[in-house]
Amino acid sequence: MKKSGCAIIVLFLAVCASMFVNLLLFAALAGMKGTGSLSSIRSVREKDFEEVVIDEGSTSSQKIAIIPLEGVIANGQPGSLGEDMVGDFKRALAQARQDPEVKAVIISVDSPGGEITASDVLYNSLKEFTTHKPSIIYFNSIGASGAYYTACGSSYIMCNATTFTGSIGVIISTLNYRELFGKIGLESLIFKSGKFKDMLNGAREMTPDEKAYVEGLVMQSYDRFVGIVAKARDLDEQSLRTGVADGRILSGTDALAAKLVNELGYIEDAYTKARELGKAPGAQIVRYKHSVSFANFLRLFGATKSPSITVDLLEGLPKLQPGRVYLLPPFFAP
Repeated sequence: MKKSGCAIIVLFLAVCASMFVNLLLFAALAGMKGTGSLSSIRSVREKDFEEVVIDEGSTSSQKIAIIPLEGVIANGQPGSLGEDMVGDFKRALAQARQDPEVKAVIISVDSPGGEITASDVLYNSLKEFTTHKPSIIYFNSIGASGAYYTACGSSYIMCNATTFTGSIGVIISTLNYRELFGKIGLESLIFKSGKFKDMLNGAREMTPDEKAYVEGLVMQSYDRFVGIVAKARDLDEQSLRTGVADGRILSGTDALAAKLVNELGYIEDAYTKARELGKAPGAQIVRYKHSVSFANFLRLFGATKSPSITVDLLEGLPKLQPGRVYLLPPFFAP
């Protein structure tokens, strides 16, 4: 037993020594890449995201940063940049804003939308960033509903002719399983403090008052959405309400005709526009990427769980939570 305990201690000390040596090597390499000063090493370490060069450009002293926004927008959910989609997006914008070499950003979007609050946070973060540096939204395959809401905080919106966008609308859903309960002999017993406390209870029909109340909540969020679109795109709000802001999905071609986007093109056209707006014609294009740090490694190591097998018949589809308000296209409704 004593030999075993000593072996464990020796192994632990060896691992610690290896980590320390690696950290020293990292600091030395960082110093070699920069000017060799302590400030240059610190600036490298402080970057939350790595930069992968996509297009060399003609000068490396100016950059256009691509920030990916992919998947269903939600608080506390993993995204392209890490384990917290909303927080990582905000940190990416902060990194781009603080980097004097970054002259503009391109938000590369592939998202059907998502939670209204998360979308609103992204919109406000992008809008604030745009007061300092230009931002270009580029919708790839899809940039709808909450993703379009977010895009309204940008300087310029581009997409492909075949992109799905628009879907200006709000949705809240629940399931009604009253008849199923009756078939299997179950009954839901609810004790509540007020008549609206269980208004989304799927074990019974909603009352007219409950339906009217929920509809009012939906319309309140919709009013905000339409108002933001009208102001951002310089469009008449009433015309939007009676026109394309009825939840419909639009192709890129139709979105351009409706003035919801500024230009059709490919991602390379977005590079050109970003260089133009950023007044940096020779800037290189870099894509922000999740940085694997020692702290992240320890976090992942500590979160390791026992292996298990799960079967998810709805894998890949957004898991909408009953009672939450979403900005999503209609085909995502249950």
